[in-house]
Amino acid sequence: VAPETKAVMKWLRSIPFVLSASLHGGELVVTYPYDYSRHPMEEKMFSPTPDEKVFKMLAKAYADAHPVISDRSELRCGGNFVKRGGIINGAEWYSFTGGMADFNYLHTNCFEVTVEVGCEKFPLEEELFTIWHENKGALLNYMEMVHRGIKGIVSDKFGNPIKNARISVRGIQHDVTTGN
Repeated sequence: VAPETKAVMKWLRSIPFVLSASLHGGELVVTYPYDYSRHPMEEKMFSPTPDEKVFKMLAKAYADAHPVISDRSELRCGGNFVKRGGIINGAEWYSFTGGMADFNYLHTNCFEVTVEVGCEKFPLEEELFTIWHENKGALLNYMEMVHRGIKGIVSDKFGNPIKNARISVRGIQHDVTTGN
């Protein structure tokens, strides 16, 4: 593992992030974990997390606020994802190991989606302004999703916060822990 990757992994474990997004180029779609197939010999195999419904909601929050991803035309860039609402489970699109979204979900409290911001893998400089404006509102809408869900302080009988307390939700086999 590269030193930079180790540093990011350490950073993610030290701060209780709850939401993040990775921005890529090369397509126009929002993917969510797992990115690695449950069966490593299978390509394009649906591989949901225990929090599938939450991840779909997060991905849709981005996709629905994006002016091009939400466009129902199948002839446009990313049009092959129109029938899926502009989102897809990462492993169902293509499976790969070592992804940031899977790491965050499995080893931190952070839920991450991957946003493919445009069909050009390496857009020209003059295209960046348009790409930014196409994604700005969707990014803001996605960031607001951090306020969804259960919030609070886990404390002892004296009101002192409890660090690293395990929080479980009945029916979802994925616990989170409290921060500092």
